[in-house]
Amino acid sequence: MNDKTLDDQSSAIEKRKKWNFVARFFLSGVIFFVFFVLLYVLFYGELVTDTYRDIINILIGTYVAVLTKTTDYWFKEKDDPEHKESKDLNTNGVSL
Repeated sequence: MNDKTLDDQSSAIEKRKKWNFVARFFLSGVIFFVFFVLLYVLFYGELVTDTYRDIINILIGTYVAVLTKTTDYWFKEKDDPEHKESKDLNTNGVSL
């Protein structure tokens, strides 16, 4: 493989890593925003009746699981495919 092809592949991987990060960060932000909106509606929503209050409590309960998965993604050690692909490309496919 020549250096031009290697550079093209490397820049494509880095571009994909950047867009994956932006997408994941944006989705995490949306998840946290919706959770805080639900909390606001539960505690400060004046038009929320008892029936809707129960539904909002259920939604908040389900969002706790979503928040757990989201924080696990950001703070747990993981094997990212893009990092492995970059490593393989930089070592020319030779595994250690």
